[in-house]
Amino acid sequence: MFWIQFLIVLACIFIGARLGGVGLGVMGGVGLAILVFVFGLQPTSAPIDVMLMILAVITAAGSLQASGGMEYLVHLAEKALRKNPTYITYIAPIVTYVFTFCAGTGHVAYSVLPVIAEVSRESGVRPERPMSIAVIASQQAITASPISAATVALLALLTDFDVTLLDILMISIPSTFIACMIAAFVSSKMGKELSDDPEYLKRLEEGLAPIKKDKKEYKANKGSKLSVMLFLLGAILVVVLGSFEALRPSWIVDGVETRMSMPISIEIVMLTISALIIIFCKPKVEEIVSGSVFKAGAAAVVAIFGIAWMGDTFFQGNMEAVSGSISDLVTAAPWLFAVALFGLSILLYSQAATIRTLMPLGIALGINPALLIAMFPAVNGYFFIPNYPTVVAAINFDRTGTTRIGKYILNHSFMVPGLIATVGAVAIGILLSTILL
Repeated sequence: MFWIQFLIVLACIFIGARLGGVGLGVMGGVGLAILVFVFGLQPTSAPIDVMLMILAVITAAGSLQASGGMEYLVHLAEKALRKNPTYITYIAPIVTYVFTFCAGTGHVAYSVLPVIAEVSRESGVRPERPMSIAVIASQQAITASPISAATVALLALLTDFDVTLLDILMISIPSTFIACMIAAFVSSKMGKELSDDPEYLKRLEEGLAPIKKDKKEYKANKGSKLSVMLFLLGAILVVVLGSFEALRPSWIVDGVETRMSMPISIEIVMLTISALIIIFCKPKVEEIVSGSVFKAGAAAVVAIFGIAWMGDTFFQGNMEAVSGSISDLVTAAPWLFAVALFGLSILLYSQAATIRTLMPLGIALGINPALLIAMFPAVNGYFFIPNYPTVVAAINFDRTGTTRIGKYILNHSFMVPGLIATVGAVAIGILLSTILL
């Protein structure tokens, strides 16, 4: 029965991933229905806290975008890139890393990828180099952002182990950033120089190379600048409340002191920040939910709702069989759990969904929470198959043709920097966890 159920779960994940968007979530619902009504497994509780946290964060991020804050950030990024074009392979991933770190979603990279492609081409740098690592950095930063869906999901799962948000961040931030810089160095050596690339030379002959266009001068208004300041304030408050438990209110319930949880803290802070942005920056409210950031976040909520609920139900219903089969193996070689996280993230295309689906198993198997935090960046595997939106966007934005999918599909521009960044982040995280935690 276990293997039949397991194949059904994998089938639902595979079909959902092919459908894309909310398809992953609804196929999780199909799998859950089969597990409950056909096999009689008891459904676990739906991941309500995680879903509400994500909704609160994307509402604030959507308000930021509708207020022009994202456009203002892109303007600042473009200035930084154009000021130091020869170092664009290092500056580009820093920019996308910071964008994702602040916004909590890697989809903000869309806005800066065309700038990276243009600046690198104009400066004679092979665009594949900064474009590939910029996309990878935007993914890695999700596991370092205090307000990303993946981070809040991990925090919610590890709360019972007295793990704070600061514990997670002081491992994930340095490990992912350092690993991205190592990958940037490797990326700077990738491929031929732009002037020698046969595909680019062919496009020049055919007149397909991009032509530089004059741009209108961007002028930021007070609303866009204020929205950025308010959003960053929200992120800082989340970090402070997560790091210093005493700052969160407490109440006496049945004679026991109960302190406000971090999920509730995040929800209150980000909804308040969203309200402040709407009141003082005056964006069009209808544009908040129609923007790309809110749409992407809403799709993530549905995905987590279905797929994580199905995963929880499957693992809890078969915990005895699962523990007996792999407990000794994972205990002897804990890094194998990181491989499992990486593999599942390739299928799910969501760090948060991967965390909610598989991390409870790692906790049940008794893996040290510090080690689980170190392995957190392993959920950044969705560059592996080159069909994720940011990967596809980067290929299309690079009109020189240097950023591409290889003849054998998996030998694409993002594979080497992606593997180096992921393996490097986990390795550095394990080292830091032994020192700091």
